[in-house]
Amino acid sequence: MSAPITVTDATFQAEVIDSEIPVVVDIWATWCGPCKQVAPLLDQLAAEYDGRVKIVKLDADQNPETVTAVGVTSIPTLGFYTGGARVDTLIGAHPKPIIATKMEALLA
Repeated sequence: MSAPITVTDATFQAEVIDSEIPVVVDIWATWCGPCKQVAPLLDQLAAEYDGRVKIVKLDADQNPETVTAVGVTSIPTLGFYTGGARVDTLIGAHPKPIIATKMEALLA
């Protein structure tokens, strides 16, 4: 069973941009209530999409370089990447079916 991977400013390029499979990036913070609502959903989706879509978590407070570089101004933000490019974004807490639909689009 797969689980979300923690990424940092130093590992974002290798884990997200250079990934051979699509990636969902959860940009979150420890103090963010909606981020805590999304976390268990991403845990479930990481297991369901194991080997097909990678889910990574980036702590916004500890990785300001990447947060600024990808233009995040609100959290939680989910960035959907394929081929090294962000192709979609969800801002705020969303139910699992909405997130899963966006993940399916990465695989289409």
